[in-house]
Amino acid sequence: MDAADFSAVLSEVRRFVRDRVVPLEAEIDEKDEMPADIREAAKKMGLFGFALPEEYGGLGLSMLEEAQLMFELGYTTPSLRSMFGTNNGIAGHVLMVGGTEEQKAHWLPRIASGDVLASFALTEPEAGSDPSTLTTKAHLDGDNWVINGAKRYITNAPLADVFMVFARTDPHAPRTRGISTFLVPAGTPGLTVAPKDHKMGQLGAWTADVFFDDVRVPASALVGGDAGLNRGFATAMGCIAHGRVHISALMVGMAERLVDESVAYASTRKQSGKLIGSFQLVQGLIADSQTDYYAGRATVLEAARAFDAGTDTKIGPSCTKYFASEMVWRVADRAVQIHGGAGYMRGVAVERFYRDARLFRIYEGTSQIQQVIIAKALLGEAARG
Repeated sequence: MDAADFSAVLSEVRRFVRDRVVPLEAEIDEKDEMPADIREAAKKMGLFGFALPEEYGGLGLSMLEEAQLMFELGYTTPSLRSMFGTNNGIAGHVLMVGGTEEQKAHWLPRIASGDVLASFALTEPEAGSDPSTLTTKAHLDGDNWVINGAKRYITNAPLADVFMVFARTDPHAPRTRGISTFLVPAGTPGLTVAPKDHKMGQLGAWTADVFFDDVRVPASALVGGDAGLNRGFATAMGCIAHGRVHISALMVGMAERLVDESVAYASTRKQSGKLIGSFQLVQGLIADSQTDYYAGRATVLEAARAFDAGTDTKIGPSCTKYFASEMVWRVADRAVQIHGGAGYMRGVAVERFYRDARLFRIYEGTSQIQQVIIAKALLGEAARG
């Protein structure tokens, strides 16, 4: 995107986040729901397709541009980003990476506009950190694929119009092979979405279990057509690598907000007749948080540049996701500490962000999984003993 146009996009998103969404954060958290007018505004701004190609109606942002956009979106409740994150990220990228031209032409323009909400159905009750162990199965029956299994914690499942479903199509292949991806529209007979999950944080972003009981889809629902058969795991890993840089940038935006909340409180709250910002131990907490934020921002920008260049699409995304998720958790913890008892009260922004931040160390691959990915990539055969 032209630099001037991109600057205008960032300015518009920043105003939208700070003027319209931030004042609604407590309401979104209390009601566990994103207001309809915010959803419609996000559609009009193109936020449902910022990472999708221009030829399909998206904004076509690079990873570096996307990261800067996420810095702005991360300043408020993460449920805002979650509303359109899967369309741009792991769900939309399934089609970008592995779809046929016909599938892209049919689905991507509607996904980019927000008229279709897509879900990424990979995680299962017994296949989370290691999705290669998934047990959902699909077999051919005439001209149809028949899918049976269950998925867990699927983002936007209660609202989704289409599911990108990963299922084992060759039970005899090695675990990371023999998996394919299917486009399954909501309402397909046999597809059931459970009631939304009751989560600790990130309220307003809905997840739910999804069940497949003899769900029949045509052969054209196989992502990538014949060429996509048994290639679903590789497709998923490519999508997740992009998602790790994406979500890391969101965490940096949240860290900025937490620093701002900490500074504002320390600049106005008095104890023993003095502003608590005058106490050096409080100053130390704020300095550590600003340093963490600064390091996280630099790490994400470097990972995004390398991702765009194609020079690092594995270690970099894992490193930045690992660092950013642990970083924002430290910053959130310090923010609560600076607020003291007030930081433990519902209705105070840092209490909500503290709950929201905890999930980042788990999804898109836990911190421990990132450590394993990074170490194995560096050590090679030595990591196998």
